[in-house]
Amino acid sequence: MAIEIEAVIFDYGGVFTPSPFSAAHTYAEAQGVAPERVLAIVFGDYQRDTDHPWHQLERGELDLTTALEKIGVEAKREGIKFDAADLFGGMSDDGIDRTVVVDHVRGLREMGLRTAILTNNVAEFSSVWRERLPVDELFDLVVDSSEEKIRKPNPEIYLRTLTRLGVSTPGAAIFLDDFAPNVDAARELGLHGILVDPDPRSALAALNDLLD
Repeated sequence: MAIEIEAVIFDYGGVFTPSPFSAAHTYAEAQGVAPERVLAIVFGDYQRDTDHPWHQLERGELDLTTALEKIGVEAKREGIKFDAADLFGGMSDDGIDRTVVVDHVRGLREMGLRTAILTNNVAEFSSVWRERLPVDELFDLVVDSSEEKIRKPNPEIYLRTLTRLGVSTPGAAIFLDDFAPNVDAARELGLHGILVDPDPRSALAALNDLLD
């Protein structure tokens, strides 16, 4: 007998907003630089937990100014211009309608499902991104890496989320994220994982299939 779904957990960036990785691609292409180089300099090996400044920032171990300074030093060493405002400004609008995700969350709430955000994020960005969504209306819980001092794909941050949501077993939860290693980590713990493409509609269709 299939396990009844109790909760749906969403990533934030790349699900409710454009992806910072896509913004980095656009920024790199505008400079005539391979996107992989910019991604490595700015975000490090994102599927691993390392001492890269961005990872430390997402774990709340560095403040934003210090992290960006360190990234800027590495970019200069690599001969790449790094302007954080230009790079992250590319996240403002990519022409994709993501209000459908918000509407979908409302529908999940009406079904009686618990909902949460599980995000690798930055303490200094907290008030900004929370203002973009009616967080208290849409979610029972927000788990932010900068507050937890651990980040996806560390299994512990998923387990904390499940515990706080009161989910009876990992198989009773669905997790959506735009970064494949984060989805893989959730699946390894027993959650249902859905990879979100830039256009979220296919992921929402997959979510509906799991709930049917």
